[in-house]
Amino acid sequence: MPVKRLDKEDFAYTPTHTKELTQYLAKRSSADFAVINISQSVPRDLKTQEPLSFHECNYPTTDGERTRFRTKAGKRLTTHQWAVYDFALTIPCGKVTTYKDISSAIGGSPRSVGSALRNNPFAPYVPCHRVIASSLFIGGFLGEWGKEDKTGTRCNQKLDLLEREGVSFSKSGHLLDSDNTLWRG
Repeated sequence: MPVKRLDKEDFAYTPTHTKELTQYLAKRSSADFAVINISQSVPRDLKTQEPLSFHECNYPTTDGERTRFRTKAGKRLTTHQWAVYDFALTIPCGKVTTYKDISSAIGGSPRSVGSALRNNPFAPYVPCHRVIASSLFIGGFLGEWGKEDKTGTRCNQKLDLLEREGVSFSKSGHLLDSDNTLWRG
């Protein structure tokens, strides 16, 4: 199979390889990374659906930028949080993955992945809305779990975002057509 040579302009984002991401990539065959369809994985503006560049959200990509970065509350992000955000950036538009699949790929637990995504300071650039529960239930969004928690409006926002990307859920909040939309990374 011919391999397309990718040039610098083909990439909208190049992750900084933290220890966990480097270990994850080392487990993969180089053939897994031969062809990248960047149009599927580039985060998009939620209103216009235009691709976002990492400069638009000031997503830190170097170790120095990440060391200096602080959340609105003044806290540093952990190495695990950076690994979760880097992995989430690889989830293609129109696909979802699970908290468990991310934790299996980078380490930690599904709960630690959920905690990192709940506190995601780069949303929607880091597409935390593309992560669901292992039971294929919609899961949580912005601190609410499921459609019946608290106001239920936050998970409805997640459902709306995913619907715009072509991912469908049942009325009970479970993924439909998992064969075509579930991405295992």
